[in-house]
Amino acid sequence: MTETATETAIATGSKSEQAYTAVKARIVDGTYSPGYRLVLAAIAKDLGVSVVPVREAIRRLEAEGLVTFERNVGATVSGIDPTEYLYTMQTLSIVEGAATALSAPLIDSVAIARARAVNEDMRECLQHFDPVRFTHLNQDFHSILFEHCPNPHILDLVHRGWNRLASLRSSTFRFVPGRAHESVDEHEALLRLIEAGAAAEEIEKSARRHRSATLDAYLAQSNNAPTTNAGSLSAH
Repeated sequence: MTETATETAIATGSKSEQAYTAVKARIVDGTYSPGYRLVLAAIAKDLGVSVVPVREAIRRLEAEGLVTFERNVGATVSGIDPTEYLYTMQTLSIVEGAATALSAPLIDSVAIARARAVNEDMRECLQHFDPVRFTHLNQDFHSILFEHCPNPHILDLVHRGWNRLASLRSSTFRFVPGRAHESVDEHEALLRLIEAGAAAEEIEKSARRHRSATLDAYLAQSNNAPTTNAGSLSAH
């Protein structure tokens, strides 16, 4: 996390919110990598707050799945094993696909233009590939499409899925950079479906296939290869 981002987090909100924002940002951008031990006193000193708000922030991050408490170790940054990644991505493909389909009738031309502009930024990012920036842009793109979802429970599940993947997703496109090129093209295809007023079922299937393709590419790159099952589960 950059110094400017840290200062921004500390400058606004309650002390607990400050600590939460700062620590979460460091987990997501990889400053605190999986397995990193979160020493409350050290973090509090670094952020210029007491230990109490840091402890509250760590508890919130534990509830989101980004932090794990281990006996005789304390709080550490969670990692995601391949099996958990598989299940989380399968679930996210379903709920995000549904959220995008439900949002589609509510997405106006202004939102489409915003999403397309973000996708063009992603295309430019491919020239000098930065997987962390690409991932942030990817989340911005999808957020524009699913945030209109009128069902708050589905939307909450989508947010939880993104949060669970946050510490790993910064490296996903680093492992499968070729998938990044395909992802940008699939984004444009999805936008065209929404623009054309395609049926909800078609939009949902496109969004789910898009998500499952990233999962399959990642699993194919790893030593675990249940890719056929992953694709079939998340595409039906």
